[in-house]
Amino acid sequence: MDITWALGFSESDLLAALARQERWAQQALYEQYYSKMMGICLRYASSRDEAIDLLHESFIKIFRSIHRYQQGTSLGGWMRTIVINTCIDYHRRSIRRRTESLEEAYTLAAQEPDALSHLTEQEILEAVQRLSPVYRAVFNLYVVEGYSHKEIAEALQITESTSRSNLMKARSKLQEYLSKYQPADVQANATDRNQPDA
Repeated sequence: MDITWALGFSESDLLAALARQERWAQQALYEQYYSKMMGICLRYASSRDEAIDLLHESFIKIFRSIHRYQQGTSLGGWMRTIVINTCIDYHRRSIRRRTESLEEAYTLAAQEPDALSHLTEQEILEAVQRLSPVYRAVFNLYVVEGYSHKEIAEALQITESTSRSNLMKARSKLQEYLSKYQPADVQANATDRNQPDA
């Protein structure tokens, strides 16, 4: 449902109120888009508290730059771009504060096609949040947002090979984290494959 219809205002009325920094309009926009934008922040953050901080920083940017929004385009899409860029900026700052040494890329074992199908969204999200900020950023940008390694390299100010390496490491770590959630029959099959033939 369009937020302006729900409130009985036209989009231009709502945008005008947002441009005037009217609190009711800001509150209405925040409440309407909280869940969608929080979902993005949770994918990039290492904790719920960090995600909330990113969300609040994003909404401050949205409120300050609402005059740049072009009517007729997707308001949600425009906001999503700001949220993603806020998360990327956060990770850039984290990288500057803490440098991570490059290790050799892990060799990933082939996964069963539906190895993750039994996991809940919460279990997968918790595993992603356990990744280091650098790995989490690359994983989200590549797998979830569909960025290329070239685009990731430009956004995070790293090389394309570092982006590829970090993605491989992220996948390896996720595989390690998620292995504890595998059903007993999948674990038994993996154990059987590792046993020498009699």
